[in-house]
Amino acid sequence: MIGRLRGTLIEKQPPELLIEVGGVGYEIQMPMSCFYELPEIGQEAIIYTHFVVREDAQLLYGFNTVRERALFREVIKANGVGPKLGLGILSGMSATQFVACVEREDISTLVKLPGVGKKTAERLVVEMKDRLKGWGAGDLFTPATDAAPVDSVGAMNADNAEEEAVSALLALGYKPTQASKVVSQVAKPDMTSEALIREALRAMV
Repeated sequence: MIGRLRGTLIEKQPPELLIEVGGVGYEIQMPMSCFYELPEIGQEAIIYTHFVVREDAQLLYGFNTVRERALFREVIKANGVGPKLGLGILSGMSATQFVACVEREDISTLVKLPGVGKKTAERLVVEMKDRLKGWGAGDLFTPATDAAPVDSVGAMNADNAEEEAVSALLALGYKPTQASKVVSQVAKPDMTSEALIREALRAMV
């Protein structure tokens, strides 16, 4: 089991990153709500990981804190929710929003997340309501400020930023037409790809 990695951040391609540890590069998928908090390329990062072994792949999912990982593990315990869907759920809303939706039995908001139909939303509420008691004290994922994150790779032109944002949304499970439409709606001059993704995810919930 790979539970924690400490190394140099080599690449950031939302929602995936590459971290080099002892000469070995690890590809890690991360909820966007955690991705915003990553340090700049070339700096040291500490990532808490959840390791998934399938017949056709070995996958690492990453988080900035143990509590973030713990919540992800609770989410994927729900019947019919795998790691990819868990990634999409915790990218589409903050931890506080998700916990609040479960506590309020807010099915209508949960079904707006990629891959979450009415039955899945109902299962999440039923199975997680008791397990999430006590999780609502503070937002585990969203930074205290709503300021757009600084793109550590430097300024990108608008076309590249929009393409990267759409690609990230597709990786999280959103449909191509939906992803392109919402990115176009929220795009503003000089927005970084991460800022675009953040605003697009907010607009869809």
